[in-house]
Amino acid sequence: MVTIRLARGGSKKRPFYHLTVTNSRNARDGRFVERIGFFNPVATGAEVRLSVDHERASYWLSQGAQPSERVAQLLKEAGKAAA
Repeated sequence: MVTIRLARGGSKKRPFYHLTVTNSRNARDGRFVERIGFFNPVATGAEVRLSVDHERASYWLSQGAQPSERVAQLLKEAGKAAA
């Protein structure tokens, strides 16, 4: 099954996540089909906290990709910010 989930990056105590479209059987930080955005939970000041390519996200959702719980929340949050 194709999922949209977070892949962790960044350094110790400074997480940074990429929103990736991947096969659910692949490792969390392993192979992916496409990166459609990023999430920086420790953003401060003028740093961007969340960036999502809405066009690609809606495409993958229409193709049957299932978002993880956290990604569903982030997509909802990004949708409110864009509107």
